Amino acid sequence: MEGTNDERLDFGKMGYGCKHYRRRCMIRAPCCNEVYDCRHCHNEAANMLKRIYDRHELVRSDVKQVICSVCDTEQPVGRTCTNCGVNMGEYFCDICIFYDDDLDKGLFHCDDCGICRVGGRENFFHCKKCGSCYSIGLLGNHSCVENSMRHHCPICYEYMFDTMKDTAVMKCGHTMHRDCYNEMLKRDKFCCPICTKSVMDMTAHWKLIDEEIEATMMPEDYRHKKVWILCNDCNDTTEVYFHIVGQKCRHCRSYNTRTIAPPVLPQE
Repeated sequence: MEGTNDERLDFGKMGYGCKHYRRRCMIRAPCCNEVYDCRHCHNEAANMLKRIYDRHELVRSDVKQVICSVCDTEQPVGRTCTNCGVNMGEYFCDICIFYDDDLDKGLFHCDDCGICRVGGRENFFHCKKCGSCYSIGLLGNHSCVENSMRHHCPICYEYMFDTMKDTAVMKCGHTMHRDCYNEMLKRDKFCCPICTKSVMDMTAHWKLIDEEIEATMMPEDYRHKKVWILCNDCNDTTEVYFHIVGQKCRHCRSYNTRTIAPPVLPQE
């Protein structure tokens, strides 16, 4: 390949890859010895196998061999092709064995997470308790939940820690995909699917319920009926007057409550 060294390094940049990444190499999966554009391509194919016990996922750090997309040379993992001299990825992480030509993503490796992230290192911080990188806007401004990202999205059940989708962090500290979160709100569901706490400030909504209760007279038989409730937002247990519209927590004024059995008093 003729040209200056820089021209050779940049040859084919952004011209190769798959729907997941722009890169100038493919990987050989050590688990099945097959060649794929990236680990996501491998996982999608492997998880479609007819026999369930044949399905598997690629461990990114196990990759030892890559194939240059420009000259088809198979070689040990490295940034530059040993044959034609192109950069197989403008961004290269030798820990994750990760290549990408698209630097606009703001790629960076987080040592605490142990994987590469997107969005720019300066825009994120790693929360030790939550065990993941969060937007800098949440620094000192979120509820910590231990390993909050190391679970599956409660809506679509995709694993959250290394998801490629935008993530929403709710008031309670639990996480889910941003698209799943928005869809949940469209369906008038305002409670965390994991802990049932309200996912946003519901003050205005509680005021509307106050007005509806005031305008809705209960029948005489139910007007003085009391029930015990548990508040999903503050975990307080109290006895309140029953109303068909909802029961209001006396402690935090939330209507995110549920009726429970009366507490059992200790026997003398």
